[in-house]
Amino acid sequence: MAIELGPNQFGKAEIRLVHVDRTGPVHHLIDLNVSTALRGDFAAAHLTGDNSHVLTTDAQKNTVYAFAREHGIGQIEDFAIRLGRHFVDSFSWIDGAQIEIEQYHWNRISVDGAPHNHAFSRASGERRNTVVTMDSDAAFVVSGLAGLVVLKSTGSEFWGFPRDRYTTLAETTDRILATEVTARWRYIGTGHDFGPLFDGVRKSLISTFAGVHSLALQQTLYRMGEAALTAHPQVAEVRMSMPNKHHFLVDLEPFGLDNPDVVYQAPDRPYGRIEATVLRDDAPAPGPSWQAVPGFC
Repeated sequence: MAIELGPNQFGKAEIRLVHVDRTGPVHHLIDLNVSTALRGDFAAAHLTGDNSHVLTTDAQKNTVYAFAREHGIGQIEDFAIRLGRHFVDSFSWIDGAQIEIEQYHWNRISVDGAPHNHAFSRASGERRNTVVTMDSDAAFVVSGLAGLVVLKSTGSEFWGFPRDRYTTLAETTDRILATEVTARWRYIGTGHDFGPLFDGVRKSLISTFAGVHSLALQQTLYRMGEAALTAHPQVAEVRMSMPNKHHFLVDLEPFGLDNPDVVYQAPDRPYGRIEATVLRDDAPAPGPSWQAVPGFC
């Protein structure tokens, strides 16, 4: 039996970066969490402790900050592509890189009805993200969002499911449907205007959630992905993870009260979790796009 080194990578995780654009009286804020990972000929470091091919994680962190100053940020996909290409092009023993970026949103504070030039409040838990994978000269871009909580108070049913001795859930033709959307979509190529594309895909997802009369969360998920792909030919596939954030009608009869679908309990666990991929039948091969992307998506 022989022991050998398998696939490996290393990098700097969760580099917190805040960029303030002060070029005018109205300041613009970009708040990021950046992680880098490099792939290549690092066997000697693992096998013998030879660090001659190890670009320190500290240097990777410093590169992120320096690039933010020298080149600005722009769209997070473009920033990640610039970083990945730099690492792959700078050292002959590095043949791949993965740059993961999460963006946090800030809203401009209004004072007396007017947006303030340089004061902000942190937005809700929704985050925009991207994972750019460099494989030699090729770049693969997966973008998405997380923490998008949506709810509709009607327009959702759930019935017709099989029953066994352990089934207690009642069928319903009218229920609250709520979920927290995690979605990632793989772009075809890299030469896109990523900002409007992100906005367009997000709009397709949430407008479809609102508009589809749901017979199951699975159906809603598929229709959301279908709408995003139909409207955006630049997208090859969409992967989504959507927990069912349950709302159970509270029994108020012990208190002499009726409850005509008004008062609900909203437990945070346990919960059903629905996950699926919606893709074009002619989508190009993903290559290493999803390698090391955490979870289902």
